[in-house]
Amino acid sequence: MNAERNAQIVLDALKKVYPDAPKTYLNWDNPFQLLISTILSANTTDACVNKVTPNLFKNYPTPRKLMNASQEDVIELIRPCGTYNRKSEYIISSARMLVEEFEGKVPKSMNDLVKLKGVSRKTANVVLSVAFGINEGIVVDTHVKRVSKRLGLTEEKYPKKVERDLIAILPESLWYEYARLIGAHGRQTCSARSPDCSNCAVNEICPSAQI
Repeated sequence: MNAERNAQIVLDALKKVYPDAPKTYLNWDNPFQLLISTILSANTTDACVNKVTPNLFKNYPTPRKLMNASQEDVIELIRPCGTYNRKSEYIISSARMLVEEFEGKVPKSMNDLVKLKGVSRKTANVVLSVAFGINEGIVVDTHVKRVSKRLGLTEEKYPKKVERDLIAILPESLWYEYARLIGAHGRQTCSARSPDCSNCAVNEICPSAQI
């Protein structure tokens, strides 16, 4: 069975298991909040980000207010999420660029988004697909990378190369759905340390299944 067919079988099965899988596990009310939250989510959990962003956005609800914030104040607000020196610099710088180059609005293209500090292809893909319904690529977070490799859909370890492999076997119309469902599966069943292979809906075609 080829990779394209396997990917479709996986998606068909996971749609039944995770019909209500959210677009993202981050809390956000507008594209600016989603952008900042996604930058903060690097190397930490979405739950941690969701704990700090209410106060962050209460104090700095717009790009203009955030660009004028002191780094020390921002650090205190985001400290629980780790690497706070770098992340505070990233989000203040990104807010400044939004104001100075994009009229205070989050851009709707990959090329523009990755110009912002701390914005990788993964971050840009999250913003584009979730906030704007635009598919320029596939969100490859830690869950998507892990599960895709276990399913034999890629052998790569770097997100850009994983994304390239997935784009090659999935039609553009399924890019967003793939990331949403595979992400849910990685969180709830195919965890990093203890994958629940015996209760996995796709264990029969998974080359890594231990049943």
